[in-house]
Amino acid sequence: MLWFAVDRERDKPLTRQVYEQLRDRILKRELKEGERLPSTRELANAVGVSRNVVLEAYERLIAEGYAEVRPRSGTFVASGSALPGGGEAGERDRENGEARDGRPQRSEAPRPVIDFRSAHPAMDRFPRGVWGRLAKEVCLDSPDRVFGYMSAEGGAELRGVLARYLHQARGVRCRPEQIVITTGATQALYLITELLARDDAPIAVEDPVTDEMRTIFAYAGARIRPVPVDEKGIVTDLLPEDEKPAFVFVIPSHQFPLGGTLPIQRRIRLIEYARRTGCYIVEDDYDSEFTYEGVPVHSMQGLDPERVVYVGTFSKILSPALRIGYAVLPEPLVETFRSRKWFMDRHTSSLEQLVLARFMEEGHLNRHIRRMRSLYRKRREALVSRLRESFPDAVILGESAGMHLVVELPGTDMTPSLADRILAHGVAIYPVERYAIVKGAHRSRFVMGYGGVTVEAIREGVDRLKRALSSAD
Repeated sequence: MLWFAVDRERDKPLTRQVYEQLRDRILKRELKEGERLPSTRELANAVGVSRNVVLEAYERLIAEGYAEVRPRSGTFVASGSALPGGGEAGERDRENGEARDGRPQRSEAPRPVIDFRSAHPAMDRFPRGVWGRLAKEVCLDSPDRVFGYMSAEGGAELRGVLARYLHQARGVRCRPEQIVITTGATQALYLITELLARDDAPIAVEDPVTDEMRTIFAYAGARIRPVPVDEKGIVTDLLPEDEKPAFVFVIPSHQFPLGGTLPIQRRIRLIEYARRTGCYIVEDDYDSEFTYEGVPVHSMQGLDPERVVYVGTFSKILSPALRIGYAVLPEPLVETFRSRKWFMDRHTSSLEQLVLARFMEEGHLNRHIRRMRSLYRKRREALVSRLRESFPDAVILGESAGMHLVVELPGTDMTPSLADRILAHGVAIYPVERYAIVKGAHRSRFVMGYGGVTVEAIREGVDRLKRALSSAD
């Protein structure tokens, strides 16, 4: 059984300690390529930490390519993940201010990294005052039943106001009874996969796509069938014809990572495909509220409510801390989905649902979205402007919506080692290749998120990026 010590007295989080212990063993070939890692429960028991700590560490290893998930088999050390000499990990630890034994070095503290991670909202702009007032009112004014168990599908108050909001803002056509409130979009997507992915039918998934989605589908035991994406979104002419998928997963309003908006012609072809094959479309609509050019495109669900499962979240609009997402389901799927939700965690927080319902009813959500749209527009403009000044040959994709864009630098091979060198200069960017299922088509592209980065940090971050790439030539 794999074992190592963690130190609860250190400032370093337990998740990072577990991740680094595993990463270093992989780099030094103590864990060999193709070797199966212990289950998250086994390792948590052996090390003496919670399972969530190990889950987060595994997710980071998977995201960075050190490990891979094999459906129905477990998590394995990925091929090509070990260093020939095994010494670079120690060097990187010293760059991060640590000696080989993990003790902090007495050296100058490294400057903070400017992290262009995508899908991170400006958390300093969360409306704490209004939210706090409403939370107090809900606690003081609500009847006793609110403090008991709630139905699995969520409270009627939130589902009612959410149905009206989605119709007005996103063109979604549904009754409140078709909405199930979930503990974030992650839970919604996991439950959808368990519900629909049966009899070894694959999931047709956009490629590239966020690694989180691949992990969700794999943990649910599904087989993934990649479908290429271009600057307009999923290439519908390449949908599988040799086998019927359980569903087609798309992010049509602002594809991640390439940022395209699926045009109506492809939306219609996708719906025709779903009708012909009898499969569903799962639409992830995670940041569509933030559109900066033209009018936001309505949801695919509004075109065919019987074939589209619509998934959304408040993590990107408000805060990931809320853990409130939702699924809008065709009528035949509602009851089974509701039952699975009940068995997973009974119901999502009743009090936060009520606070959110009041927040929406009183108009605070729409005002917050308008303020954030203005803020993100300024940050996007600052990023685009600085990129064009610093990299005249750069091609910028997906800049008209959302909280991230993609930069293409012709002639640059954005390898993991180059990303590490850029990180050593104090800036974090994310190669598109890390999100690709089929590798090799996006080697000169990388993702830059700007939602949680100030204008000043954006400019400094691009300057650091330019210096890093110049030093790598």
